[in-house]
Amino acid sequence: MKRLIGFLLILFSLQVVEAGDRLSMLPCPILGGELSNSAATSVDDIDEVMPCMRALGLNTVLVPAYWEFIEPKEGHFDFTLIDRTIDVARREHLHVVFLWFGAWKNSMSCYTPGWFKQDTKRFPRAMTAEGKQMEIASCFSDQVLQADLKAFSALMRHIKESDPRREVVIMMQIENEIGMLESARDHSPLAEKVYQQDRWAERYGTDEYADEKFMALSYARYVEHLAKAAREIHDMPLYVNAAMNSRGRRPGEYPSAGPLAHLIDFWHKGAPSIDLLAPDIYDTGFKSWASQYAMPLRPQDGGKVRNRLFIPESRCCENSGVRALYAFGEHQALGFSPFAIDQASEKETASVTKAYGLLHQLYHGKMLNSLLSWGLLFDQNDRERVIDNDGVVMTCRHYFTLPWDPRATDGSTWPEGGAILIRLGKFDYLLAGSGVVIDFKTPSEKQQEEKKLLGEDGFAEAGGGTGLKATKRFSGRRLGILAVDEVEIGSAGTMQYLRRHNGDQTHQGRHARIGVGEWKMLHIQLYEY
Repeated sequence: MKRLIGFLLILFSLQVVEAGDRLSMLPCPILGGELSNSAATSVDDIDEVMPCMRALGLNTVLVPAYWEFIEPKEGHFDFTLIDRTIDVARREHLHVVFLWFGAWKNSMSCYTPGWFKQDTKRFPRAMTAEGKQMEIASCFSDQVLQADLKAFSALMRHIKESDPRREVVIMMQIENEIGMLESARDHSPLAEKVYQQDRWAERYGTDEYADEKFMALSYARYVEHLAKAAREIHDMPLYVNAAMNSRGRRPGEYPSAGPLAHLIDFWHKGAPSIDLLAPDIYDTGFKSWASQYAMPLRPQDGGKVRNRLFIPESRCCENSGVRALYAFGEHQALGFSPFAIDQASEKETASVTKAYGLLHQLYHGKMLNSLLSWGLLFDQNDRERVIDNDGVVMTCRHYFTLPWDPRATDGSTWPEGGAILIRLGKFDYLLAGSGVVIDFKTPSEKQQEEKKLLGEDGFAEAGGGTGLKATKRFSGRRLGILAVDEVEIGSAGTMQYLRRHNGDQTHQGRHARIGVGEWKMLHIQLYEY
């Protein structure tokens, strides 16, 4: 099997198109988890929760950095919680991504210090068209900006002093889920002045979608001030995250004007120093949301990838593990991170631990290739994907499409199945995941395939009646399974044999499969006849 290593290229080298790109600073793929909002508000909580994250198999923890604790009194900074997080993370061999809960968190200004909240004259609020003040600081106020910028800059300077070589703190999130709620845009006097100066209505119209674009550019310009300051103090990758515009909601009904995929041009224009726009995925349709943020290179982008997929928040659930595998396999994601993983049940975190274990092996063994890998993700409605690659047609399905598992028909919702499929060479594949089945055919064989209803034993459901059916003569060649071996990647980074899957485990050579609830890595070799 050592000969296989010669075929392999590194997916997670993190070298991107533009030389010197800041994302190349990242030391590893981010196998992350985000703490719940209040999990790092005391040193005792930090001491308790961080070792648990290491035990779950994470290599990176996303941790809030709270303005209200960092600057409880204006001009007086306290970095006790930041220091404790860095110290414990270093001891536990964990990386940290700090989330700046500054002027806005989920649209609202709830993490600003008390002195900021109470002085609405200095730090004015956004307003609705009816003149109602909201619990949202106005991004058009220079006083708001300067106060936020001062605190964030102090944080960046302190991180540089505490971790100058970026051994622990590897990336920063600026604000959290910026966006307008209740109103699509700010109608405060300061906002109206800019709106009129920019002649926005004449350029884009006056509906809520035009208002959202106005706010997107304005929020981005605000964030750019913080990003540029960070660059000058302690250069590292920077990103902003977005709450999705889902369920048919209109601007103002979701946190509108944030770094959403349909607003990417406004965010790139207003905040060119930001490296990533990142989706927080909680709703159904995981694959669709992920694809909107995995934005490939375009000729007009001058050699720079538009947006690398990084998912800083995803619903922590039993499906999290297979979703992570899909994101890395299909989009070569920079990282994946279930939210509030510290509060999740063992049943919910188990899939993350299992998936991260597989991903760690693949990374350690350098066994992922950004050009020759696919992500598989299936549920009860989206059950099949056909991949045609260099004379091999792979029909990939949810494991419950097989006829013999009673869980498929007991009335319960199917758990998602997913995996990374990697082409190692001609007729040579690696499959890592859970709850999937794949068969392999030549293109001509696939075209002549007969659909058969199978019973629980895997054979015909019932007899076909009397007589023989007239059929066309088969033409072309077929693919067979030479071997399916369960493997692991050892400490030396090489593939190690565990056991052979054959007979009932491959349905007598018809397919390769990993059951629901199982987490395995299979080395699949084919032959043509």
